[in-house]
Amino acid sequence: MTDPLESLLSLPGVVDGVAGARAAVDAMLNHRVLLRRSAEVSAESALRGAWASAALTGSQAELADVRSGAAAADPLVQAALRAQGEIGALAGTWSRAPRQALARLHAVAAVDLISDPELLGRPAEVPGVAERLDTLAGVLSETSAPAMVVAAVVQGEILALDAFPPVSGIVARAAERLTLIDLGLDPKSLVTFEVGHWELRPEFESTLTAYQDGSRDGLSLWIGHCADAIVVGARETTAICEAIARGVTA
Repeated sequence: MTDPLESLLSLPGVVDGVAGARAAVDAMLNHRVLLRRSAEVSAESALRGAWASAALTGSQAELADVRSGAAAADPLVQAALRAQGEIGALAGTWSRAPRQALARLHAVAAVDLISDPELLGRPAEVPGVAERLDTLAGVLSETSAPAMVVAAVVQGEILALDAFPPVSGIVARAAERLTLIDLGLDPKSLVTFEVGHWELRPEFESTLTAYQDGSRDGLSLWIGHCADAIVVGARETTAICEAIARGVTA
């Protein structure tokens, strides 16, 4: 059986992007703080990741406001925090039932943003969306492509489809975390790649548009951006490790 994502590895820059992301994560994982305090690092990564994911979705809250609780009334921040909070519980579900995991992410993230509870956990009722999500689930069960490539496709598809409004981005990035956990690139959910997307947001926006075009160049640009976001996210997590070593995380 042909791997459904095999052709992506021949796109310009993809193999180098995979190698760069892997090297950045490996360097991060060697930090001494992770020997005893990886749970603290993961929690801080989740907090920063939620803030950045909410910001990419339209929130104006600052990270300090999320940390202090001052952003408690921001529905996008709360949606992102709830989605991040589901990552651990859904890690086992993702590999065997990704559609179920996506439904759960949407239900918890959008609970305060959708007035009709019947719509929670259901993809957008737009022709083709459910079918493409089914195709994505099939790809996840069949591919052996590198984790970074698969994660880029997962986020790209959900965003391109706007599959779970009004929190498609939040769901997409939570699904990317689940993919990186499941495929072993980031099994403890440490990489703050959402901050990478935020810091590189002009590229995030332009390469997502390119991905939506469906061309080989567009796919290459999007996957390259996702690799860059992981590199930046690994550096962000290294900074978290250093802050914890100094006794501060703010």
